Amino acid sequence: ASSLGEISGPVRFGVIGTTGRWLVPMLLSQLADQHPKVKLVVVDATTTSLLPQLASGTLDLAIVNLPAENPDVDAEPLFDEEHVLLLTKEHELADRKRIALGDLGDVPLLLEPPGTGFRDDLETDARRAGVTLTPQAEVDGMRLLASLAYQGYGAAILPASAVVEWSDGTWTAVPLEGTTPRCVGLATPRRGHQSAPTRATIDVLRTLISDAVPHRQGLRLPTGGAA
Repeated sequence: ASSLGEISGPVRFGVIGTTGRWLVPMLLSQLADQHPKVKLVVVDATTTSLLPQLASGTLDLAIVNLPAENPDVDAEPLFDEEHVLLLTKEHELADRKRIALGDLGDVPLLLEPPGTGFRDDLETDARRAGVTLTPQAEVDGMRLLASLAYQGYGAAILPASAVVEWSDGTWTAVPLEGTTPRCVGLATPRRGHQSAPTRATIDVLRTLISDAVPHRQGLRLPTGGAA
């Protein structure tokens, strides 16, 4: 089939929820147009769950938070994204146009747990700003954190892509200053040979990212564009 230009076969694709929410619909549509015989199996999970699956070969590729600290996984940056503070309109900080991380020392926050890349990076930024973050709750999962913030449980520090493009007027997302942008990348198993369907999926992903990221608020391509 490959010699005839028809790429076919399954691809096991992992993706963090915040990116998958807007990327997967485009990926499914583009693959259907360009490679209709490629069958994509999507696994929505956190980076801490996806990396071991890549290392073991359970997944063919994944979109994860970087750095991907696993000796059996290769990774490349795809895009960077800024942080926001997601909160309801009733929150005391809701009327702010921007807020600095250094102003959040006494504010209870919805955060990922220590040991996750996102939380560890935030703690590094907080130490630089001279503040200690106060967890109201710790949840390993950006989409659940966002859901809790939308429902008024508390204020959540999130990457920009975790925020939906529509609003019912009950919440707001305030740009957060003083944080290091989160890097999101493409990760693949270091061992083994990539199949033709996997290589085709990676090519489509890179093109989609390069085209879509410049038009999404709070996201930007790394220097030199997506690899």
